[in-house]
Amino acid sequence: MLKKYVVNNAHRYASQWLVLGIDLLTISVSFVLSYIVRFNLTLGFEVEQLLLQLPLVLFFAVIAFLITGSYKGVVRHTGVKDVYSIFNAICLSSIITIFFILLNRQFFFLEEFTIPLSIIIINSLLSFVILVATRYLFKTLYYGIIKNYQSVKNVLIYGAGESGILTYNALTNHAGSTTKVIAYIDDDEKKIGKNINGVPVLSRKKVSKPFLRSNDISEIVISIHKIDNIKLRKLVQSLVDLPVQVKLIPPVEKWINGELSASQIKQVQIEDLLNRVPISIKNSKIESELKNKTVLVSGGAGSIGSELVRQIIKYDYRSLIIIDQAESALYDLQQELKQEGYHNFVAIVSDIRDKNRMHTFFQEFKPDVIFHAAAYKHVPLMEENHYEAIKINVAGTKNLADLAIQHKVDKFVFVSTDKAVNPTNIMGASKRIAEMYISCLQQENKTKFITTRFGNVLGSNGSVIPLFRKQIDKGGPLTVTHKDITRYFMTIPEASQLVLEAGAMGQGGEIFIFDMGESVKIFDLAKNMIKLSGLKYPEEIDIEITGLRPGEKLYEELLANGENTLPTYHKKIMISKVRDLNYSNTRSQIDELCISNMFLKENTIKMMKEIVPEFISNNSKFCSLDKKEKSKSSKSGGKVLHSQN
Repeated sequence: MLKKYVVNNAHRYASQWLVLGIDLLTISVSFVLSYIVRFNLTLGFEVEQLLLQLPLVLFFAVIAFLITGSYKGVVRHTGVKDVYSIFNAICLSSIITIFFILLNRQFFFLEEFTIPLSIIIINSLLSFVILVATRYLFKTLYYGIIKNYQSVKNVLIYGAGESGILTYNALTNHAGSTTKVIAYIDDDEKKIGKNINGVPVLSRKKVSKPFLRSNDISEIVISIHKIDNIKLRKLVQSLVDLPVQVKLIPPVEKWINGELSASQIKQVQIEDLLNRVPISIKNSKIESELKNKTVLVSGGAGSIGSELVRQIIKYDYRSLIIIDQAESALYDLQQELKQEGYHNFVAIVSDIRDKNRMHTFFQEFKPDVIFHAAAYKHVPLMEENHYEAIKINVAGTKNLADLAIQHKVDKFVFVSTDKAVNPTNIMGASKRIAEMYISCLQQENKTKFITTRFGNVLGSNGSVIPLFRKQIDKGGPLTVTHKDITRYFMTIPEASQLVLEAGAMGQGGEIFIFDMGESVKIFDLAKNMIKLSGLKYPEEIDIEITGLRPGEKLYEELLANGENTLPTYHKKIMISKVRDLNYSNTRSQIDELCISNMFLKENTIKMMKEIVPEFISNNSKFCSLDKKEKSKSSKSGGKVLHSQN
């Protein structure tokens, strides 16, 4: 019944006047005890004199408590500041008492009233000790009852340094904590075998599945200050196979008011396992490139476009034009920027396919630099909606590029994709055709056209990681199209930084590609996400192989057949040396493709394959077109007649 009462009334706080009354009772007891101690634990003193002195001592104590406010603290949350407050109250009470005694000796307010100095000192010490001890005793009993009644979560803290101790305090000292730290884990031999706050420090070798089960461990919190990405990845991978959730404290600079709170300790994300070290570019020319320039970002509310805007807006540009047809996403970005104090931008809801409307914007704002990120990017959807893929990815890019030349824009930076390399789907082929078109325009030497190619972007709309998270939340299964499928990954800030840097370093005609590191097996990524969620594969959540989607290929590439790279001043940024094009013929073909698509002609896919000979459909209804080409080739003596390359 006592436990139930305490738990049910845990949200209530004792009245501050009740606390004051208990404190005064404590002062009374300690004053009596101080006489007993002073007279060698006997009652060999005048009780009448004590009874005369006690009311005045309590009166002075009330004054001291009211001034310092020591009684106002919530007892069950007693901390160091509360102890300081009690200390100040006791000191002030003693000073007032001594001052009154000295005045009484001088002016005789109360005849024969005096308190020995030794009694005052003993009373001060006893009062301080008893007041602090009772508060901590109540706090300990309170949380002991709460924790015994509620279920307790047992955790391990990886790291027995200063950061680990702060994590221990954050986990155990906050209100309503039901967390119990079983042990610290550390690799430092000097710390292993010792105790910190009564908690043992164990070697990493001691942590095994039997140990975790026997101690009912549910979480391991990694608390190591300034750990680099590679070490963190290796550490998490060594823990991810254990039947526990792995959590991580944020960097010190993200702590609230310099203090770590339990709510900031988050589950390790799959991004931490992908070995992506953010790109760091020295001697960046971005600032000088954007200074006093009017910048236009198409697709500015998308994953890459919005991050481009967030980075551009920190520079000293003249004006920033953000264009997107997605009204809600653009509104959210607009409000985000305004709340952060940025106002030197214009958000426009419009479609890049509307050339007349785009023309009015070019006339009004006269952009100097264009970052073209507007595109349709989902492979299976575009395989079924090839009209839209051509209309946006090809004709939309063509509209902006033509207007850039017409209005003498200085630079045009095009965001492409690794799916444009040896494309197996309509989306990739449409992006490759857009690359080819701006390469054709580059020959006119008016506007500098620059292309950037990326792999998959972590956390972007529709990417695999958010999909897996939703599937885990629903209890699974996770869906993977093929057990051997792999992809390259990079972060949104990385991709955006690369686009900006390409715009600064590019002189026109380049296709910049990024050293993506090692490709990631999607099946392994799915398994790691399940394990990081504290779930078991395949017992609790399984992975279902669904088969390759239309247009999808197993392995992405960054270079097409016949391409190689040239280095830049940054080791992770390279320039793709592409094959030569028959520019006049290619441009004519692309113009014809856009016109045919406008009139919904059925031969547009065939025309795309003629423009991009390496476009071979995979797992798609358009594979039949490739078979027809092969058949024609065999009948014509093994030669396929293409208009280029």
